[in-house]
Amino acid sequence: MGRCVYGGIHEPGHPEADADGLRLDVVELTRELGVRAVRYPGGNFVSGHRWEDGVGPRAERPRTLDLAWRSIEPNTFGLNEFMAWTRLAGVEPIMAVNLGTRGVQDACDLLEYANFPGGTRCSDLRIAHGVREPHRIRTWCLGNEMDGPWQIGHKTATEYGRLAAETAKAMRRVDPDIELVACGSSNERMETFGSWEAQVLDEAYDVVDHISLHAYFEQHGDDRAGFLASAQVMDSFIDGVVATCDHIAAKRRSTRRLTLAFDEWNVWHESRHAGQDGPRWARAPRLIEEEYTTEDAVVVGNLLMSLLRHSDRVAIGCLAQLVNVIAPIRTEPGSAAWRQTVFHPFALTARHASGEVLRVEPVSPMLHSTTIGDVAAVDVAATRDPETGGTTIFAVNRDERQPAALRLRMAEGGRQVVEHVVLGGRDLRATNTRDAPRRVEPRGSTAHSTEPGGLTARLPPVSWSMIRTAPRSAVTR
Repeated sequence: MGRCVYGGIHEPGHPEADADGLRLDVVELTRELGVRAVRYPGGNFVSGHRWEDGVGPRAERPRTLDLAWRSIEPNTFGLNEFMAWTRLAGVEPIMAVNLGTRGVQDACDLLEYANFPGGTRCSDLRIAHGVREPHRIRTWCLGNEMDGPWQIGHKTATEYGRLAAETAKAMRRVDPDIELVACGSSNERMETFGSWEAQVLDEAYDVVDHISLHAYFEQHGDDRAGFLASAQVMDSFIDGVVATCDHIAAKRRSTRRLTLAFDEWNVWHESRHAGQDGPRWARAPRLIEEEYTTEDAVVVGNLLMSLLRHSDRVAIGCLAQLVNVIAPIRTEPGSAAWRQTVFHPFALTARHASGEVLRVEPVSPMLHSTTIGDVAAVDVAATRDPETGGTTIFAVNRDERQPAALRLRMAEGGRQVVEHVVLGGRDLRATNTRDAPRRVEPRGSTAHSTEPGGLTARLPPVSWSMIRTAPRSAVTR
């Protein structure tokens, strides 16, 4: 979509590009961001995609129409280029198959091309394309947002559920070790939400491993409090899908426990976007290239906290997208890449939220939101590394006017703060740009104190904070 691939991760001739046209500065930022997995090739794009157009000699690949975003697809970047990029970036691939305009046989052919060692039509085609070893892609998405009327090949829940189940069964014949993701409803505002998941899982529960969730968040009208509490909406969304999964399991008397793939989520000010009919058949047009603010970064940090506290059921969580298109990384042709504001909470969470997620039950004052009702002013999540004993606390103050005093009681005494950083609390409309790429960054804070069995910290208004502690005996003086 847009400039995520062409002009994003792939720009032949760029000073930072390698011989294959992959931008190494973007690769380095992807590593710094802490990305573990990347879903490809989409998104709405996949529902009209012919994977075979993107393999083989580049000079022989056709230029095609991408009906999802009314763009010209040159197909100079395809499956094998993507896999080369994942190896450079150190990420695991998640592959999506086209269940919009195609179906069972096409999905099996793609899986055979990607994962089968050799000696068959599709696997030998991969070898002929210069890739001898199979890619061994583990996770596969069975289409994308198939309940959306905007989707190429839109289907009813029954139609999609049957197709997903039959595709899953056939793909497992090709490779029994894969994990499969069924499409959930496109978002919780869809009239089909809830009933869609139930009907799809009635058909496919026994042959899939995960069901997907998608959600984008923006401010509605003047309700800033509601926007700042987007994580509360994410919490209830996840809880609703978990309840549906467990209802179907109970109904079927199944001992299988499905997990969730929250494989599209982000802040996206969608009301500013022209929609899918806006583009006019350009190659890599500039689509929804959000300039994220400090406030947006606070919300993204809070959304990550929601995913953490649901990590018992959310197995996959993909920020959409990576470069340029509603993305933490931005680029310009022939120029440098830079970190958007939302880059920072993601990178810090990916780096430091290790080990076990702790149950945290904060007691907080309440704020009023006109769109979602009363919301907690302060939200908290925490993780503990059992190997080091280190604890990481993530805290958000949603109050626009007042700082908050965070008081933590800890079962383990004798702890010391090893890092305390804050994002927000000022310049909420500030952005990072090519000319000012470091205007918004986390800043160190000393606004904390420790006492036996506890910790107190100051949370500035509209801020995201990370506080790392360690046992005093583990701290080198």
